Amino acid sequence: MRYREFGAENSETILLLHGGGLSWWNFREEAALLEGDYRVILPILDGHAGSDRPFTTIEDNAAEILAFIDEELGGSVALIGGLSLGAQVLLELLSRRAELCACAMVESVAAIPDRLTHALIRPAFGSSYGLIRDRSFARLQARSLHIREELFEDYYRDTCQIRKEDMIAFLRASTAYAPKESLRDARAEIHVYFGQRETGQIRRSAERLRQLRPDCVLHPLPGLYHGGFSLDRAEDYAREARRLLGGAR
Repeated sequence: MRYREFGAENSETILLLHGGGLSWWNFREEAALLEGDYRVILPILDGHAGSDRPFTTIEDNAAEILAFIDEELGGSVALIGGLSLGAQVLLELLSRRAELCACAMVESVAAIPDRLTHALIRPAFGSSYGLIRDRSFARLQARSLHIREELFEDYYRDTCQIRKEDMIAFLRASTAYAPKESLRDARAEIHVYFGQRETGQIRRSAERLRQLRPDCVLHPLPGLYHGGFSLDRAEDYAREARRLLGGAR
């Protein structure tokens, strides 16, 4: 796994895990806002643009990040945030090590498997994958995902670099993922963020996480779609990270 790093090495460390189909630039603006006071590390998940290996499983990505934290960061960090697929990797990390971080920001996560979508992904992408390189189609897709115009070139460039096998693999992994029962043992302060314009599955997933962890805090975000917090409101996201870290001290 490859990583982009910002800030001073002797600062408290924040890890931010991008969404599926995106890359480290998902959190580029947050890193710029936080690097003056924190060391900010942006992993590039397997199978995505700039990565060094194919995507296998959410569990394998979590294992790679844990190894990095052990080897480079002393076994724990201050805060981990994740969007969508990255948030699923974050939940897996929390389920594997109780003392991994003080705070977790879980955004727009699917925590309930979607069996129908899971079954349809392979045949759907078998026939339509080639369209992702068509700029007109990509622009329509970006609009449907509410990717703002300033991020379109990043989105288009990096989507074109994702192999069909990797895209199918991480979409199937994401639609099949369910948090482990061991998430109950995580010591982190867990905050779950979701837009009020997200799908019912995402809203139900937030409630599912509260069933697993009654002390987790749910943050419904008025007017936002999937990923709108980290992708569109970097200043608010960075401010929230600072608030949580201030409370965790």
